[in-house]
Amino acid sequence: MIAGRRSGTLGPVGTAKGERRRAELVTAAAALLRSGGFDAVRHRAVAEHAGLPLSSTTYYFDSLDELVTAATERTSRDELAGGRAQLAALAPGVTDTPALVELVIDQLLGAESRDGGLDAVLLRYERLVGAGRRPYLAPLMRELRGELDALLGEILTRSGRPVGPTRLRDLVSLVDGAVISALIEADPDPRAAAREVLLRVL
Repeated sequence: MIAGRRSGTLGPVGTAKGERRRAELVTAAAALLRSGGFDAVRHRAVAEHAGLPLSSTTYYFDSLDELVTAATERTSRDELAGGRAQLAALAPGVTDTPALVELVIDQLLGAESRDGGLDAVLLRYERLVGAGRRPYLAPLMRELRGELDALLGEILTRSGRPVGPTRLRDLVSLVDGAVISALIEADPDPRAAAREVLLRVL
């Protein structure tokens, strides 16, 4: 690490310009991750997407792993923020099952999958599986999984169908299994497979 990079002597992240540039790089890396998976997040591609010099990626990030971690966190937290906004708009009381199913699937497959977004579902699951091949992401992924579980639990509770942690993990596993099976079989609408299994169990 360059001495002072984080502390303020060399145009650091701590300055307004430094914070802005680092945020631009993270935003660019997250966009590449969502559209092309982990292989798309490379120093040159991120710099070009952000409209910044290539050297900026190595200046603000000590390694590609650090950049990938930041992109993964931004992507996941953006998704969680979208889910929390849906939760905030959810009226207390029993939600009809079809509407609840769609809301739960939004959290697991992404709201973009509502429009038959097969590519979006593929990229999302490739990202989740790919994270398992990157041990440095494990602590972050555990943290994010806990936040997702908490969000799903709150959605189910507010909808009048509270479940415990074990039951919640079972529901998520059922959806994951149905979606992966649909993807293996080249089903153009994996969301429908998730919907079918959740309608049965909810």
